[in-house]
Amino acid sequence: MIRWLLFILIFGIIDFYAFQAFKTIFRSRTVNIVYLIISLLVIGNLIYQISSSERGGLNTKMNLAIGFFLTLYIPKIVIMIMMFGEDILRIPQAAFRYFTEGSSNNESYMPSRRLFVSKIALGLATIPFVSFLYGMYKGKYNFKVLKYTLHFDDLPNAFDGYKITQISDLHIGSFDNKEKVEYAIDLINQQASDAILFTGDMVNNKADEMLLWKDSFSKLNAKDGMFSILGNHDYGDYVRWETDDLKTQNLKDLESIQKDIGFDLLRNESRFIEKENQRIAIVGVENWGKGFKQKGDLKKASKKVKANDFKILLSHDPSHWEHQVIDDDYHYHLTLSGHTHGMQFGIEIPGWIKWSPVKWRYKYWAGIYEQKKQFINVNRGFGVLAYPGRVGIWPEITVIELKKGINNA
Repeated sequence: MIRWLLFILIFGIIDFYAFQAFKTIFRSRTVNIVYLIISLLVIGNLIYQISSSERGGLNTKMNLAIGFFLTLYIPKIVIMIMMFGEDILRIPQAAFRYFTEGSSNNESYMPSRRLFVSKIALGLATIPFVSFLYGMYKGKYNFKVLKYTLHFDDLPNAFDGYKITQISDLHIGSFDNKEKVEYAIDLINQQASDAILFTGDMVNNKADEMLLWKDSFSKLNAKDGMFSILGNHDYGDYVRWETDDLKTQNLKDLESIQKDIGFDLLRNESRFIEKENQRIAIVGVENWGKGFKQKGDLKKASKKVKANDFKILLSHDPSHWEHQVIDDDYHYHLTLSGHTHGMQFGIEIPGWIKWSPVKWRYKYWAGIYEQKKQFINVNRGFGVLAYPGRVGIWPEITVIELKKGINNA
């Protein structure tokens, strides 16, 4: 109860300030009533969805409630900042007039709000409003194929030019447009990579989210196979289960679904891809994340791998690379991760800017990074979670070509 009261208080203050701009510009009772109704509906729906979803975790209705809330209230925060900034000037002026001109019951000493300030505030607020709406209805399906070429001086000659496609963070329970998802699946197959590697979070919470999509993802194919790992959401840790057995069965069901699709699920284990009597190792660990489940075991996963093998490590959370992988004696040439989603919000202009608030949480949050002659690609994710959209950080399909040599620009 206390959290809801605090929530209502905070967003009541935001609404109060945002309302000042609308009232100043429109001066219409009808507009005021519509403003109030929309605000109550959006907040009420969010509270209702959170209350009714506490046992079942995130679902499509919950995501939409979060989406509409952010779409409405991020712009209101922009307006509030402008209105509060105006009050920083208005309140001292009112105090000065009160003490210099004397008190009067018939006169207001507070200067009127300036119309142009309210118009500027509303104009600025339309930018996030339109952006978040676009992100929900178009952005989350704006799939991008990002291609990289990485050089390694110890890559086996037989694998010079070897191509892998990485996908990550399906969060399939957040999708509702089969046609657009199947377009992305076709896009993955069009890359004609030698192997497809999936780096976790197939579902939001429950295996049955994937049942409606299993046939679609079964169309994925690669000549050297498809390999996968689990992400933190795949374990079912974020919902309440009536019994531990149901939670255990849920994970078994997800394993079975991945197998039916064609994925070889690696749970702290490895596989080898061989060509011309040479090989590379695909090493897959369970989730290991700073502040999250830490079941990943590099030593166990690499038990059958030799130190001089060329290694591609699948590890869902990039904090694993930062805290354990970089300094491991085994030298993991390429790590593939996901998890961050790039926060589904940011600004990226190649060669100019790459920014998202998630950078304050994760040092390695999107794209290719190099440390000690080892690389990591942090995939921005295929799906969405909570906010059902993407703004500036688009859903990603990564294609990486491995080349013999040392020419990494």
